[in-house]
Amino acid sequence: MPETVEKLNHTGFGEYGLLPAPRTYRLRFCKTGGMQWISHLDLQRSFARILARADLPLWFTEGFNPHPKIVFALPLPVGCQSLCELVDIRLVRDMPCDEVLRRMHGATASNLDFDRCYVPASKFIDIRAAEWEVRIDGRFVPGGTEDYLRRAEALLTGPSLTVVKRTKSGDRETDIIPLIKSVRCAAEGSEAVLRLCLAAGQAENLSPELVVSVLRDRLGIPEEDREYTVMRLRMLDGEMKEFL
Repeated sequence: MPETVEKLNHTGFGEYGLLPAPRTYRLRFCKTGGMQWISHLDLQRSFARILARADLPLWFTEGFNPHPKIVFALPLPVGCQSLCELVDIRLVRDMPCDEVLRRMHGATASNLDFDRCYVPASKFIDIRAAEWEVRIDGRFVPGGTEDYLRRAEALLTGPSLTVVKRTKSGDRETDIIPLIKSVRCAAEGSEAVLRLCLAAGQAENLSPELVVSVLRDRLGIPEEDREYTVMRLRMLDGEMKEFL
């Protein structure tokens, strides 16, 4: 490791003991409000600056371009909010989790709120699904929310639903019904609310924005961003339990 990086990692943290090997810390944070329009790439760049401001004893990669190891669980589509974003960082000092959180809070702005820090026992590769909430403004639902929700649930729980899905190898027709784990619909006040459990992770993945586009094409709404919101609520493991 270059001398400058060695000094950055190992000085100024005398109260925290040096670890024999870097330790992974997992941070959970919310990404809401205007932050929903920040792309995953921009978020990655911002995190490097946030961690620098937080003054954490980071572990840096070796080589000609040393940088902190930052690994996110699942990219969040632009325009979607989240209550459960996860990111792993590595520290070279034995720092308490509450101190890590305190420093992160002091280094970030609103709409990017850290609420948990812990040493993980799981790996991001174990994520299999995610729970989402889609809220549609009832003012833009012709025929009323109850009828819309009935048609939406019938569409998303039918025997098949073939759409054009973008993959790494190009666009191809895909039946997305096997990727929809569950659908719950309810009218809440003036809003039509769909709670969806969708496949997520490295093996298979279904974006909520693709589901919204299906609703738009088949049912006619929603048309614009102001008419609906999308929120990621939880990530789930292979047993459909909350992933941490």
